[in-house]
Amino acid sequence: MVVIEPEEVDEQILVNNLPKPKAVPSSSSSKTATGSSKYTDSTTPSVVAADSNVNENDSDGFETASEHEVSDNEEIINEDNHQQPEPQPPPAPRQDVKADSNVNDDELQQKTLAQANEAKLEGNKLFGDGRYEEALLQYDAALKVALDMPSFVELRSICHANRAVCFLKLGKYEDTIKECTKALELNPSYMKALVRRGEAHEKLEHFEEAIADMKRILELDPSNEQAKKAIRRLEPLAAEKREKMKEEMIGSTQWEVKMVKNLDSLKQ
Repeated sequence: MVVIEPEEVDEQILVNNLPKPKAVPSSSSSKTATGSSKYTDSTTPSVVAADSNVNENDSDGFETASEHEVSDNEEIINEDNHQQPEPQPPPAPRQDVKADSNVNDDELQQKTLAQANEAKLEGNKLFGDGRYEEALLQYDAALKVALDMPSFVELRSICHANRAVCFLKLGKYEDTIKECTKALELNPSYMKALVRRGEAHEKLEHFEEAIADMKRILELDPSNEQAKKAIRRLEPLAAEKREKMKEEMIGSTQWEVKMVKNLDSLKQ
């Protein structure tokens, strides 16, 4: 909490016992002239900027910084018959603008995080009901709300990973790979994103890429049996694909050689 409290200033001006005029010879008694003037006590109200008390998992309960403003020209003056110079009021307290700005920024971030979490949770519910297309929209909404800031990195990576599994369920494997890659850019050690990207690579017969993802999992967790089994299954498939590609290249080369020979014979 940022509290700015000016010191209370008490000011008092007393004018008493003004000098008496000299006596003038007269039959009547002399009179004495007196006058006084007093300035009443004035206290400048304090300015309070209150921090918002925010629970990360609660979208309500946000407080707005408040302050009581006092006009710089506000004065309370009591005058006697004799006009006295008006005393200047105490200077108004300076508000800590930087601190107040930080409070507002934190408040905005917490509200934004709450909105993004709400959209993500709605997406989770839709995914649980098998409504993958609708879940995708909610995760996308959460990503649009969540700011590109360090405090939002975890949420953004989760939303990308959740979108990836939706695409995996829909059979859109290229999109699965893209979303997993975005999640891993934000969190390189995100195990679930590596597993799902590996699955999508295998579906597309990108066996070498799938093996690379499984090896990355073993770097993070050497005891991961799922990754070990996947590598044992994928390595023969990758080798078979390499041989097939070689044969296709050789066949293509032989076809090209044959075409060149035919062209040469036609020229003759």
